[in-house]
Amino acid sequence: MTLTDSFLLAFRTVRSNKLRTGITVTIIAFGIMALIGIITAIEAMNQSLKESFSSMGANAFNIRFKESRVHFGGRKSDVTLAKRGKKEKKSNLGKPILLHEAEYFKVHYPFPAKISMYLRGGNALECHYQQKKTTPQTTLWGGDENYLAVTGYSVLVGRNFSTLDVQSGRNVCLIGSNTAATLFGSHPEKCIDQIIKVGGMPYRVIGLLKSKGSSSFLRQDDVVVTTYNNARKLSTAASSYLIGVMVGNINEMETAIGAATAVFRAVRHLQPVDDDNFVIEKSDKFAELFIGLLGGISGAAGAIGLITLIGAAIGLMNIMLVAVNERTKEVGLIKAIGGKSKNVRQQFLFESMIISLLGAILGIILGVLVGNIFGLILSTGFVVPWLWVIIGIVICSVVGLLAGIYPAMKAAKLNPIQALRYE
Repeated sequence: MTLTDSFLLAFRTVRSNKLRTGITVTIIAFGIMALIGIITAIEAMNQSLKESFSSMGANAFNIRFKESRVHFGGRKSDVTLAKRGKKEKKSNLGKPILLHEAEYFKVHYPFPAKISMYLRGGNALECHYQQKKTTPQTTLWGGDENYLAVTGYSVLVGRNFSTLDVQSGRNVCLIGSNTAATLFGSHPEKCIDQIIKVGGMPYRVIGLLKSKGSSSFLRQDDVVVTTYNNARKLSTAASSYLIGVMVGNINEMETAIGAATAVFRAVRHLQPVDDDNFVIEKSDKFAELFIGLLGGISGAAGAIGLITLIGAAIGLMNIMLVAVNERTKEVGLIKAIGGKSKNVRQQFLFESMIISLLGAILGIILGVLVGNIFGLILSTGFVVPWLWVIIGIVICSVVGLLAGIYPAMKAAKLNPIQALRYE
C-alpha cells in the first residue's frame, strides 16, 4: 500500500462523511477567518493611513510649539505624538510661535527648501452658498503661497494665492473637493469667482483643490484655505503658527532638520544650555502612531484565532477518535490483506490534515473577503496579507497533525483479529 493509496483512501473517507467533515471544517474556518479577517482589515487601515498621512511627502517636516495631540472619538483623553519613554517638559513646551518668529524663520532659513507658514483658522465650520450648506466639519486654514506644495495639495481649477493675496489678507480662498461638491453639486468647477460664507464670513473662491482622498481618520477634502493674514483676524484662529518645510531630497532630511533647529533656537533666543521649547515633527509621524496602535489589534486577532483553533483541534481529535471506533473493522481488514501499521497511521493523519486544510482554505477566503470590506469603506486597493495566509496554512497543518496523531496511533495499534471481530 503506497503513500498515494493512503492519501486517496483518506480523501474518499473525508468526502463520504459530509456532515462530520462540514462541521469540523466550519469550526476551523471560523478561527482562521477571525485571524485573517482582522489582519486584512488592519492592512487596509494601514494602507489608508499611509496614503493619508504621507500627503506632505516623506521629505517634509513641520515646526510646532508643542507636540501634536490626536483626539479619539471627541473624548478628552489624548495620545501625544512623542517618542516612547520621552516625557513632555511642560516648563519648556507651550510657548506659541508668533507671527514675527515664523516670518523671521522663513526669511533666514539657509537650507534650500520650500517653507510655508500657516495656522488653523477654525474647526467644525459650516460653509454656505445660496441655499446650500455643508455639515459643520470644515476646517479653515490660513497659509501662504507655499502652503499647497508643503502640505501636498494642488489646484485643480483656478489659481494659487499670489503675493498680493497673502500680504493684503483679503477675503479669497481655495476650497476642498468635498466642500465644493456639497455646495456646487456635480459641477464643482463652477465655484470659481463665487462668494461663499465660511463660518459666517464671505470669501471669493479663487481655486478648487484636487482631491487628496478623505478617510475615516482624516477629512483632507473638507477644507477651506485662505491666507494667514486673513485667518489671523478671526476669533476662531489658533494662537500659534506652524512652519512647514519641504526639502528636495529625502536624504537631506536630517541635515535640513538640524539647520531648522539651529535657526529656530536663535529665533527663540535660547541659550546653549536651554532645552528646545518647540517640536519638529516629520510628516509620517501621525501614521507611525496610528499604525503602532493598530499593531496591538494584530496581537488580539492572533489570540482570538489561536483560542478558536485550540477548540477546533480538540473537536477534530474527538471526531477522529470516533472515526477510529467506527472503522475498527476497516482497519482490521486493511491489516488482514497486508496493510502495515504505518499505512493505517498515514491514512488517519491524512484525513485529519485534509479536514484541517479545507478549514484553512475556507477561512482564508472568508477572512480576506470580510477584511476587504474595510478596504472598500476606506477606498483602498484589494489587500491580501500573504504572510498571514501562509502562517494560517502552517498553523492549520500543525493543528491537523497534532489532532490526528493520537487517533492515528490508536488505530495503528489495533490487533487485526480483534478488529475484524469488533461489533
